[in-house]
Amino acid sequence: MNPVLTFDAHGVARCLHTDAIPLQSLGTLEIHRATTIEFNSADQLWEVKDTEGVILLSDPSRSCCLAWELDHFNH
Repeated sequence: MNPVLTFDAHGVARCLHTDAIPLQSLGTLEIHRATTIEFNSADQLWEVKDTEGVILLSDPSRSCCLAWELDHFNH
């Protein structure tokens, strides 16, 4: 995966966090999660949810959920 760092018109940078880019060197960080990945015990599945709690993906593999998240937000 190649990290992607974009800047809006106000100079605010956005990216998926990665240690490949020393983000602290840009200044003070403000981190916001795009999703949460939690285990649903009742269904025995990992769920990727957006900030409103909507399930975007369910899978028995947490690794698959993490890979989906990276792919989804890098496009």
